[in-house]
Amino acid sequence: MHLAYPAVLSALLFCTGLYGVLARRNAILVLMSVELMLNAVNLNLVAFDVWLSRAARETLHSGQALTLFTIAIAAAEIGIGLAIVLAVYRNRGTSDIDRLRDTAEGHDGETPAAEKAEATA
Repeated sequence: MHLAYPAVLSALLFCTGLYGVLARRNAILVLMSVELMLNAVNLNLVAFDVWLSRAARETLHSGQALTLFTIAIAAAEIGIGLAIVLAVYRNRGTSDIDRLRDTAEGHDGETPAAEKAEATA
């Protein structure tokens, strides 16, 4: 099998994940898109490991070992990320990234003039 097939599939998966990270508003969908990007990297690691192992008879299969580490890191990342999203959802009542960013920056919909009037009163 040619190296181009898994490389093109990996590029498509990575671009799909990148689009999901940049375009989605839901935090859970963003985490799923990051996982898609990590799986594209795993596919590339294994494909290049197989391609390089054909050239050398004695190989260490380092691409497959790195893939196992990436899967372990991705599992930890999704576990911690999901716990953070659930905690934020319980406190704020939404997992919309734009609304969370606005509340974190202090833009609750009030104008500076209204805040100034409250401070002087």
